Amino acid sequence: MTASMSGQLFQRLTLIGLGLEGSSIAWAAKRGGLVGEITGHARTAATREKAMELGFCDRVWPTAAEAAEGADLVILCVPVGASGPVAAEIGPVLKPGAIVSDVGSVKASLIADVAPHIPEGVHFVPAHPIAGTEHSGPESGFAELFDDRWCVLTPLPGGDPEAVARLRAFWEGLGARIDQMDAVHHDLVLAVTSHVPHAIAYTMVGVADHLRRVTDSEVIQFSAAGFRDFTRIAASDPVMWRDVFLSNREATLDILGRFTEELFVLQRAIRMGDGDYLRDYFTHTREIRRGIIEAGQDTAAPDFGRRSTDAGKAGE
Repeated sequence: MTASMSGQLFQRLTLIGLGLEGSSIAWAAKRGGLVGEITGHARTAATREKAMELGFCDRVWPTAAEAAEGADLVILCVPVGASGPVAAEIGPVLKPGAIVSDVGSVKASLIADVAPHIPEGVHFVPAHPIAGTEHSGPESGFAELFDDRWCVLTPLPGGDPEAVARLRAFWEGLGARIDQMDAVHHDLVLAVTSHVPHAIAYTMVGVADHLRRVTDSEVIQFSAAGFRDFTRIAASDPVMWRDVFLSNREATLDILGRFTEELFVLQRAIRMGDGDYLRDYFTHTREIRRGIIEAGQDTAAPDFGRRSTDAGKAGE
């Protein structure tokens, strides 16, 4: 289902959090005519004013409860650690039959925090659109963010199939491809594909910052593509990523341990001059890169598929 084919799926959409994800959902929903009205909430008056100025919300409210009252679909676009308190605030005002979802990149802990606050008759369908940039704030959103990107649904056992189908149609209308898995498996997959790579990026940029034998000007002037990509990733929202690592600590620590073991083997091969091992290892990892290109998740362009005009559109 494409955005142009979807038509209106919900009368009122409420976005709790009006940064990159929230504003992009709003723009994409408007593009596809998926909702009748968009209401929103952000903590600061400045963000609320900017959302109205940009025009992606029809109304904004100073509290999450005011924004969510009467909504057919409520999406939590806040850091994972804030999702529980927000759910507790909006729970009493949610109307029967409404769907509550989210965009968090950690699912098991979020479900544990949010689900107890969802009243009987309201459907909680967690989701994670795997799309993002290093930018944040209401002005950073754009309608194309989710086009041809994956959105993973992690429905609760015993959840309402019709609610899941409606949310699936909504995300397809935003332009996303859909997959479905249980929350624990999702968190392991994302630890491999996103969370640990971010941890490595943060660490590598930190190493460069502390290596005083290399000056700041040299780091900036002579940055090759690999380090530039590290700095792009490491520019991501610090509050969001703090919450991600704390909320998905078991899977992240598991994969970091495996990474450390692989790194020790690589160190030994370099130290021992084992060129055959290095060639075979890099040949194997190159095949994984080809698989990502064949799956349509990047291009083979020498700029790694990131033109200067859309350099931030790599997935989360």
